[in-house]
Amino acid sequence: MATSLPASTGEPAPRLALRGITKSFPGCLANDSIDLTVMPGEIHALLGENGAGKSTLVKIIYGVLEADRGELRWEGAPVAIPSPAAARALGIFMVFQHFTLFETLTVAENIALAARDGREAAVLTGRLAEVSARYGLSLDPRRYIHDLSVGERQRVEIVRCLLQEPRLLVMDEPTSVLTPQEAYRLFETLRQLAADGCSILYISHKLEEIQALCHRATVLRQGRVVGECDPRRESTASLARMMVGADLPPPARPAATRPGADALVVDGLTLSSDDPFGTRLDDVRLTVGGGEIVGIAGVAGNGQRELLAALSGERLAPGAGAVLVAGHAAGRLGPAGRRALGLAVVPEERLGRGAVAELDLADNALLTAHGLGLLRSGLIDRAAARRLAQRIIAEYGVMCRGVDAEAASLSGGNMQKFILGREIAQEPRLLIAAHPTWGVDVGAAAVIRAALVELRNRGAGVLIISEDLDELFEISDRIAVLSGGRLSPPVPAAETDVEAVGLLMGGHGGRGHGADAA
Repeated sequence: MATSLPASTGEPAPRLALRGITKSFPGCLANDSIDLTVMPGEIHALLGENGAGKSTLVKIIYGVLEADRGELRWEGAPVAIPSPAAARALGIFMVFQHFTLFETLTVAENIALAARDGREAAVLTGRLAEVSARYGLSLDPRRYIHDLSVGERQRVEIVRCLLQEPRLLVMDEPTSVLTPQEAYRLFETLRQLAADGCSILYISHKLEEIQALCHRATVLRQGRVVGECDPRRESTASLARMMVGADLPPPARPAATRPGADALVVDGLTLSSDDPFGTRLDDVRLTVGGGEIVGIAGVAGNGQRELLAALSGERLAPGAGAVLVAGHAAGRLGPAGRRALGLAVVPEERLGRGAVAELDLADNALLTAHGLGLLRSGLIDRAAARRLAQRIIAEYGVMCRGVDAEAASLSGGNMQKFILGREIAQEPRLLIAAHPTWGVDVGAAAVIRAALVELRNRGAGVLIISEDLDELFEISDRIAVLSGGRLSPPVPAAETDVEAVGLLMGGHGGRGHGADAA
């Protein structure tokens, strides 16, 4: 249960108050007269779909952006925050969704780099131990970042903020790469911080953790505040309705049937990483049948990138038979050869691998779907490419300026819907999707999951690599865990639970031997 707001004999001044904050970019009003108040000792959620204006707002609070209009008040007094350094001087710190650590430095060296008073790493060690013990965030200051798990790296990010004694801590999707057990420990830390008087502004698309953790929530939609509530008194459905403006349909997923012919077989795949800090795949064995969704859970850095590269053809297997796509030996085929067998891929990196930021959506449709009649006698059929892009936009509700919009102009969720739509349009026999709804709002996530289930219902095999256990349990027929480059036997989703999978993700509960479970 979340803690109550600290009692007070008088009416305290807000730690942070925003009044009429407005920020626009060419063709986009990102923040429209936003009012927001965060009290001392309060854990305050900021909710909204992708593109609702959350990121712009917290960048203004942290000094990355400057508002066009409006006023910021800090502990009752008007204030200007022209830079992150000015924000930190006030006591505002931010834990970003993507870690900002130097992997070749130690924990103490990374923390020393962020110290405002220039203290040496050795001097910080004692203070680090004190803060770590107080908040239950155990860290060895001598360890190198590249040796740490993702959960431990999250601790480093938080501890280096705590050493500066923050008065307001902004957290952006802090549990997106944590196991359930690590997330629980993080919540305990945040509750203790709030009890000590620190204010926390918390951004997450996971509504269950908003309900469990936060005292109040402000909801943004299309750049405006559309509501404020106590999330502990709301349901996930009502919170989602406030964010999206409508009820979300549940995924139409009929009971699993016996899978059809094998869409993917991985037979004893062992492969070293080409990254010095990567993970070696060790005797991975897996079967994905046609008409089933298999989910692979795991904490980031346990071989997911290496497995995706080996399955997509970016890395070749030692032998052709180590990877079979639709019954054909594909281990020595590159991406084009595997796509010719019926493989489609939604990569982890949307821009750079899934799409080219500078190209418009019509050209991005060409990248992998040119086999759908978009090339004639070696020439690009621009009209056909535009029709395909327009169909994807319409079918998946992609919010954009049209087929001429550059990929970089779309929000993450809308770009993800477009990439998924492009891959599904090719009617693949096997679709592999990495983190399909990572950082995506509840509305876009519902569209993406429904599309994956519909593809499965049409007989395709679907392999999902994700750290979102709620997502995997919602749509997967079977679930396996990748830990330290080894894959546990997949088990029916109905025969396991989040706790058991979370323990395997954390390296507990036994090691998988790569043996597939039918």
